[in-house]
Amino acid sequence: MSNNTDHHFDAIVIGAGMTGGWAAKEFCEKGLKTLLLERGRNVEHLKDYPTTNMQPWEFKHRNQVPYEIRKDNPVISRCYAFREDATHFFVKDTEHPYVQEKPFDWIRGYQVGGKSIMWARQVQRWSDFDFEGPDRDGFAVDWPIRYKDLADWYSYVEKFIGVTGMKDGLAHLPDGEFLKAWELNCVESYFQNFIKDNYQDRHVIYARCAHITEDRPIFREQGRGLCQARRICQRGCPFGGYFNANSTLIPWAMRTNNLTLRPHSVVHSIIFDEKANKATGVRIVDANTKETTEYFADVIFVNAAALNSNLVLLNSTSERFPNGLGNDNGLLGKYVAFHNYRARISAIHEGHLDSTTDGAKASSMYFPRFRNVHRQETDFLRGYAAGFGTGRGIPVNSDGFGDELRANLLSSGKDKEGPWRVGSHMMGATIPKETNQVSLDAEQKDEWGIPLLKIDLDYDDNDEKMIKDFFEQFTEMYEKAGFTNIRTSDSKQAPGLDIHEMGGVRMGHDPKTSLLNKWNQLHACPNVFVTDGACMTSTATQNPSLTYMALTARAANYAVEQMKKGELI
Repeated sequence: MSNNTDHHFDAIVIGAGMTGGWAAKEFCEKGLKTLLLERGRNVEHLKDYPTTNMQPWEFKHRNQVPYEIRKDNPVISRCYAFREDATHFFVKDTEHPYVQEKPFDWIRGYQVGGKSIMWARQVQRWSDFDFEGPDRDGFAVDWPIRYKDLADWYSYVEKFIGVTGMKDGLAHLPDGEFLKAWELNCVESYFQNFIKDNYQDRHVIYARCAHITEDRPIFREQGRGLCQARRICQRGCPFGGYFNANSTLIPWAMRTNNLTLRPHSVVHSIIFDEKANKATGVRIVDANTKETTEYFADVIFVNAAALNSNLVLLNSTSERFPNGLGNDNGLLGKYVAFHNYRARISAIHEGHLDSTTDGAKASSMYFPRFRNVHRQETDFLRGYAAGFGTGRGIPVNSDGFGDELRANLLSSGKDKEGPWRVGSHMMGATIPKETNQVSLDAEQKDEWGIPLLKIDLDYDDNDEKMIKDFFEQFTEMYEKAGFTNIRTSDSKQAPGLDIHEMGGVRMGHDPKTSLLNKWNQLHACPNVFVTDGACMTSTATQNPSLTYMALTARAANYAVEQMKKGELI
């Protein structure tokens, strides 16, 4: 196979989702012949969004998932976006099993575009309060980069994908390259002003969101139109109004004629050449035929999504790396973390009854972290952010049976709308720990002959204290704001349902305590880069996708520079 020129490329990217798409775009723009591997099917923009223009009555089950499917797929059925209009974009439990040492809800999307088709589109930058966190607070290891290393790359990504937001001037949540935001409704404005007037260290802001609200030449060149605020983004958007890899990155890379996209390619392992002392290629198993094929390149980017990237590296064994590629220190798969989304609070706002909502918008409000930012002030490390949502609807009376039920439903909301409802959900940073880890099962394999991934993650006392503080602080703020009927709830959901798992191949200064350097290269195998969630040293509280994309663009451009110098060849 080594003499087959059809199997040789300048670069190979594993995973055709959000970060894999960015790596492919950067390589192809720079003239590198690039192979983009995806284990799932191809999903093309417009062509493969079968439900995008369907009306509610056109769905057989009125957008609900039938009981039999939910019974057979208890994990994925817990995901908020797993509805009849988007089930075809999610991995079913029955199709791709894994081993849960402790309960873990692994939400996956195996197709070209990955989860970028169904994501929540929230894009907040990190700050030095986040990158300096481990070093300051004494957990994990120090990040080898700071905000200044990513600031320009954040801007680079934001200008390409389109981000709506407001300039808020917060040091711990840096401003970005924003398009105009949607107007706040009256209750959002009320609570925003209340917090501003009563708390010096707390803020309620418009949530930065990856939607196009203004025309720009770059968006026209991508073939995208303005967001119509349909709020059914998980179906795929025919306007290209929100960012996904299918409508932007992959078509952009295709236009260069430098991209070879190979779907249905389950990556088995990365090939390490003992004599050359570097990785030389990737071994894949065809998802349909089960045929094994090898491809070769000078540089390899691993972007299979956090836990699958760990799996690929763990399964890439050789005489040099018997425990997984780059795993000299035995830390591969360890120090995995996630976001704590268990805590929620809701209430009634009895004011503004003369106002209601008009139309829709694609984003809501965001409550940036305010605990332990400038100093340690609680009995737990780090902190949490939160959402803030409002709405007013028609109350429905569903009492009774038969004619009584029919009469009650028809009379519901005849006179007036119900009160305004408000609510928040916590987004807490969990602490990376060695005991939170993934590994390969010694006996069980999938249908492609690859060991099943064992996931052993759990909450700890720090998480419980954070939940308690969230309830106390938000109850106090809601009470002071005049909200009534305040209710708190702990979903007790397993880790994973936050869909923000990170780590296992963490960045750091020292090869003894980390796997990757400041450029996302494996310390022990520098022509292999990892730039998706697996590379994260800690979690912060922000939605992480924007940081993944910025890291990927930065690392890909660095890799091209090094290749030109002959450093990676």
